[in-house]
Amino acid sequence: MGTQVVLLRGVNVGGKNGVSMAGLRDGLETLGATNPQTYLNSGNAIVDTELAPAELAAAIEAELPRRFRLDTELLRVHVLPEEDYRAVVVGRPNGFGEQPDLYHSDAIFLIGIDIADAMAVFQPREGVDAVWPGVGVVYSQRLSAERTKSRLSKIMASPLYKSMTIRSWQTTTKLVELLDARRAAAGTP
Repeated sequence: MGTQVVLLRGVNVGGKNGVSMAGLRDGLETLGATNPQTYLNSGNAIVDTELAPAELAAAIEAELPRRFRLDTELLRVHVLPEEDYRAVVVGRPNGFGEQPDLYHSDAIFLIGIDIADAMAVFQPREGVDAVWPGVGVVYSQRLSAERTKSRLSKIMASPLYKSMTIRSWQTTTKLVELLDARRAAAGTP
């Protein structure tokens, strides 16, 4: 059994696709996941499961519309093994996310699309935006004082946007803290 991080795309955004975290935890348990833990109301979960990531993602995508009224066109599920999720944080660009008062930083997780294809849809505005490719993720940073001039929102016009899910760097690193706490509670190094 392995620990996996579940990231839901298109839930609890702008009053659409409401998914309660208690309902999500129940649904994950129905699928055989154990010890489900959610964070915030934006579709972040950590589970222990014997299912492979792709199997778990497909099962969740099938289960959620049975439990909740959802626009399944918006819904996507991304599942990463714990090691792969941790690698996103470890592999960040030098200094990324270290100045939250100056920059708004996000991890944009890619769901079944190639990093080169994803990078092609970003058009960073010089002096405002910066993006870096990672393994299965695009690191995006915007100058907070110039956030309204950012071009990040332009990616929403791309068909590839449906294959991306965005997490703030704060949320991204908080999930690693929760993974650490799980390991400590289990007595695992």
